[in-house]
Amino acid sequence: MNSMNAKALVAGLAVLMTGLLAGLGAVGFVDMVEGKLALISALPFVLTMGMLLLLDKRKLFFLILLFRASGDLVLETTRFGGGMGVGGLINALVILLALMFIFERPAGLSKRAMSIWGPVLAVAFAAIFYSPEFKDAVRVFLALVSYMAVFIIAFYVVRSKDEFESAITIILLSSLVPVVYALFVVATHNGSIFSESFRLRGTFSHPNILAFYLVINVSLIFYRLKTTFVNAAQYKRAALWFWMVLMLGLLLLTQTRSAWAAMFVIFAVYGVFFQQRYLLYLVAAPLVALLVPSVRDRLLDLGQGNEVGRYAELNSFAWRQLLWKTALDWMAISKSAFGYGLNAFKHYSPIFFPLAGGTNWGAHSTYVQWYFETGAVGVLASAWMYVRLFFTLMLGIKENRLGTIIVITLLIEYLFFAFSDNMLDYLAFNWYYWFFIGAACSMAMRSRAAQALTKEYEPGWSQYEPDHNFLKSNRRHEPRF
Repeated sequence: MNSMNAKALVAGLAVLMTGLLAGLGAVGFVDMVEGKLALISALPFVLTMGMLLLLDKRKLFFLILLFRASGDLVLETTRFGGGMGVGGLINALVILLALMFIFERPAGLSKRAMSIWGPVLAVAFAAIFYSPEFKDAVRVFLALVSYMAVFIIAFYVVRSKDEFESAITIILLSSLVPVVYALFVVATHNGSIFSESFRLRGTFSHPNILAFYLVINVSLIFYRLKTTFVNAAQYKRAALWFWMVLMLGLLLLTQTRSAWAAMFVIFAVYGVFFQQRYLLYLVAAPLVALLVPSVRDRLLDLGQGNEVGRYAELNSFAWRQLLWKTALDWMAISKSAFGYGLNAFKHYSPIFFPLAGGTNWGAHSTYVQWYFETGAVGVLASAWMYVRLFFTLMLGIKENRLGTIIVITLLIEYLFFAFSDNMLDYLAFNWYYWFFIGAACSMAMRSRAAQALTKEYEPGWSQYEPDHNFLKSNRRHEPRF
């Protein structure tokens, strides 16, 4: 009895001390964030994530993916003390989750997966130490690490056909809040939504991020309509078609030309390899889009303002070209091997760019930025990364031709986006993109492993029953040539 009383007393003291420490921690937190309501409100959210980390890291990761697309505008209000905020904590948590998966099952991390990201991160890490802005360089590096983290996590949480389908479902469900919020913005916008000055950004910090995010979601919806939903109930297919068309309408309102071109290419590739009638649709689609004044003006804008003059107003592409030219002309030959260090482009842009006006402009081209900051070594590392990704994804071509072609098209389109945009800065988009690429790589590698194992047995009979059937396409997707 005395022993039981002693245990009860110890338990009570433990609860009391925990409550006391939590209370003191909460008071200290409120004082540290200077009483900001957004940060105070975020405290229960952060504590909940901490509890889920202990209970189920897989569900926690999916929960983060489910809501991260809705968080940019909210997370921006939670910054305190030198730019740190809840967003930074979530980034650190994702990296921690990746480490936990690796430590729990080291064998789950293949050499191929590490060889894809390893050289790029090694170059980026070295570039921190000769950067003119060490703190910002570390921030950029941690963002890159988080992209690798979601890519690696995909190899642990996507190991079968059903898990691949679940991953796609999570990405699609994450679009609910951004799309509804974007519709609210459109409905409450004062003035014409088709004016050239209106660019829809939704829950993201920039219209381009919303546009690239919509490209991924439309591609995945189209893929699902042509595979697992091909024989689904009519109302389910109608709902998916409606959601996809709605997203395409929102994509037009972002006025992001590179995303428009990317979406056109997705449907064109499908038309070339699978159903040629889609090519006819694509002939009509631009004609219909040109009836929208903002779309027409956005495209015609490329035809004017291409000459640099003292008082000339450059269009966006000509402005970019001038920025790139002045940066590369200013760059010293001695820096061509290793560059100036991470985040150096923004640091030096007021010096070399005549139109800077005191603003630290980003490169608006990932290629120019990466060469300026990491030199030829960095360019070679990133080239290796994408070549390695391409051949990894090609491992799944026999088992799922449609899925492989779509994901490789998305891979190439990311390189297209990178030509004229600051892709490394778009954290939320990169998480969804690299998670999907990682999931596709995981399934492609498992598909090849299953094929190799099958060959060890009698032809036509396999004693190995894989549960990772990388979404085998139905017959309607056989080539029609």
